[in-house]
Amino acid sequence: MNAATVVALLHLCFTATAAVSREKSSQMEIKVEPGDTVQLQCCPSGVTQASVAWSKNGAEITFPPPQQQSPPGGRLSLRQEGSLSISPVTPEDAGIYLCNCTVPRESSSQTRLLLQVERVPVTHPDCALVPSSDPTQAIFNCSWLGAVPLPTLSWSGKGSVLVTANMTDSLLLTLNASQVSHGETVTCTARHELLSPSDGRFCSLTLKLPYPEGTPLVSALEGSNISLTCSETSSFPIASTSWRKGLQQDLIRPGSKYVFSGTNPNFQLTIVNVSKEDEGIYFCRSENLLGVRELEISLTVKAASSAYTGAIIGVFLAVLILGSVGIVAKMVYLNRHRICLDGGFTQMEENGDVLSLVESDEEQFYRDAVPQLPPISNDRQTTLVQIHSIPSSDQDDAEKNEATTQLPEDTEEAAEEPEDLVVF
Repeated sequence: MNAATVVALLHLCFTATAAVSREKSSQMEIKVEPGDTVQLQCCPSGVTQASVAWSKNGAEITFPPPQQQSPPGGRLSLRQEGSLSISPVTPEDAGIYLCNCTVPRESSSQTRLLLQVERVPVTHPDCALVPSSDPTQAIFNCSWLGAVPLPTLSWSGKGSVLVTANMTDSLLLTLNASQVSHGETVTCTARHELLSPSDGRFCSLTLKLPYPEGTPLVSALEGSNISLTCSETSSFPIASTSWRKGLQQDLIRPGSKYVFSGTNPNFQLTIVNVSKEDEGIYFCRSENLLGVRELEISLTVKAASSAYTGAIIGVFLAVLILGSVGIVAKMVYLNRHRICLDGGFTQMEENGDVLSLVESDEEQFYRDAVPQLPPISNDRQTTLVQIHSIPSSDQDDAEKNEATTQLPEDTEEAAEEPEDLVVF
């Protein structure tokens, strides 16, 4: 190998080393808000003649020729020095941008940029219950999606912070029975650097005991199917509900005798082919981490024959009542003349007086018929008027008896003497 060859190899090695040393990779984080204008730099300062290639989240960004851009420049445009201009910025522009800058006869450089479009969701956080197989504890989740950068979330209750986390959009809270009480409220609060302290974003959950409701008294005929119903809508967290029987509250399991139906929060227990052995007390039992509440249902089973007996008795009573009403109506109808006239004539007979009204043109006739007394010193005529009382039937009988026992002369004297004298 001659000296020229050695010199050439040495030059090549030094050139490669220099190229590697000049090749650089940098990463930058940029935060903007929607509507802003941002310019992403690619090549080092002062480089004007370079070839650049941009990509976003691993996908290459292509730019149409300037003469084909509409509007001129477009929302995304490539500057002469190789920088990427975005105007106006939208939330969809957030991501990782990678730029390769190649300068002729020099090394290439790579620039990595993280573009964050800061935004705050217009909604409040969402508080929800996470299903749990353990009824003695409750798991709550607070989520606030779409905030850039990520917010700070915290759960609080009874005036104190229970759990908190920074730079997260979801936070779990686990509570057991000893940490909560009926009516207590737990609140999730979201904080963001773009929000002022007075602009709070939060959601709340109120814990409640279960309260099953239904019909406490149920009756059924022997041999039929009967359904016991129970509804539990007030509990939070959602209660676990089961059916039990008897004072010992033995757990009822589904089978050919007992059929479960309905969906939460409505529950139904159907007892197939009811017998006297099924009579008793049943419980709809609801439980969550706050406590246990029960609905007591009393089931009465009646023999099938008793139903027919009751129907027969009811029909008999109805017929009896209708017959009595008909008899009374007929009696009233047959004696209607007595009922209508009895009041006036009875009263007159009881009083025993007869009132006679005389017309003025007939006055002379009655004056002649009535005996007149001799004139008195004032030359005025006097009229003798006898007022007779019409005796009642009892008085007639008494007078007849008196008449038979009195002597004849007494009768004549009584006949000669008037009962009353009225002088006009």
